Amino acid sequence: MSERFYLYNDLVDTRTRFVSFTGENTRFDLAILQSDRHYGKQIVMDLQGSRFAIIGEDDLKEEGYLEYAFNLSEEDAAELRDFLYEIV
Repeated sequence: MSERFYLYNDLVDTRTRFVSFTGENTRFDLAILQSDRHYGKQIVMDLQGSRFAIIGEDDLKEEGYLEYAFNLSEEDAAELRDFLYEIV
C-alpha cells in the first residue's frame, strides 16, 4: 500500500451558527461556519438541500451565484442574499 500524500491536514477552530428562517416560498435551514481560512469568507451550508458554498460579500454581489450554488429561484435567492448581507 502506498503512503498517503496530504495536500493539507489541519485542525482549526471554527465558530458555527445554526439558523432557520422562512421566506415567502421556502424554509432555510443553514449552518454557517467561520474560521481563519478562506480569506475571511464563511462556509454556508444548506442543511435541507445538502448544498454548501464559501461566501463573502463579493460572492453576494455576483449575479446568479446563490441561485446556482443553492439551486434557488431568483426570489428565494434574494431572500437568502438579504439575510447573508446581515452576517457576512
